[in-house]
Amino acid sequence: MNAFRGIGPFEVPAVGLGCMNLSHAYGTPPAPEDAAKLLLAALDAGVTLFDTAALYGFGANEELVGRVLGPYREQIVLASKCGMTGVDGRRVIDGRPETIRRTADEALARLGTDVIDLYYLHRLDGSVPVEESVGALAGLVAAGKVRAIGLSEVSAATLRRAHAVHPVAALQNEYSLWTRNPERGTLAATRELGTALVAFSPVGRGFLTGAPPALADLPPGDIRHAMPRFTDAHYPANLALRAELADLAAGAGLTVAQLALAWVLSRGEHVIAIPGTRSVDHLREDVAVLGLDVPADLLAAAGRILSDETVHGSRYAEATLPEIDTERCGAAG
Repeated sequence: MNAFRGIGPFEVPAVGLGCMNLSHAYGTPPAPEDAAKLLLAALDAGVTLFDTAALYGFGANEELVGRVLGPYREQIVLASKCGMTGVDGRRVIDGRPETIRRTADEALARLGTDVIDLYYLHRLDGSVPVEESVGALAGLVAAGKVRAIGLSEVSAATLRRAHAVHPVAALQNEYSLWTRNPERGTLAATRELGTALVAFSPVGRGFLTGAPPALADLPPGDIRHAMPRFTDAHYPANLALRAELADLAAGAGLTVAQLALAWVLSRGEHVIAIPGTRSVDHLREDVAVLGLDVPADLLAAAGRILSDETVHGSRYAEATLPEIDTERCGAAG
């Protein structure tokens, strides 16, 4: 496995850090000092790609990342996102050029930097042509406020339209053993265009870890409550599949998370994974996959156990799916 991979003008370890759950989406965030400890542990473990967004904690995550990693700014590749923010306590998708420009200036202030290395359009705004949103991002590059641009949760067709306006350095889509949507178009399109495919939730929102969450233990406000895969109707069947995967991993001396990450990274030399965690031990476990040589037949077996054909339940609720531009695949939504 190539431990370093390109993303726009940068070269980064193939495992970065998704920072969302330090401020957002999974119940009560950790204490600021614990979140800071996790970020610094990632830096110490060799992580250089740190991924945040204006949405996460409605700005709190950008402030956290900027405050903690500011002294190490030249050592990291700093990624953030616009186009989906918190407005009056609600999540709002807004890809208008004027909103993108304003959000970028707010992000620069929160991050305590004069340039963002990689700036994504977090979601496609169905009321705004992607060419207009990407044109605003291109303007930020021309102004020296952004070094490279990306898109998140879009299809291969949308990626191509955007790339015709300005080179897209990275496409961030959910990709894991149980979420295969990129295989319906964007995995090949990113390879063809020289765009990095950045896989978020590569360990299945905690499902593909050493201790998958018990539904009864999910805290109030945890986004998994609204995801069909994490409901009584589907979760037991998915846990049975995970038990098979765990046996496969244990037989090879791997953790489930390591097998899951190795599988994602095996999908192409242009694929980068950004797992998120609040545990320093889990962080080190994730990064350790870069030093492992996992046989191809083991990866293939893992891909047969969990796939879009075997997983139970869609990844998002029906009400959310219209916001997502990615290709759909069976139960994976």
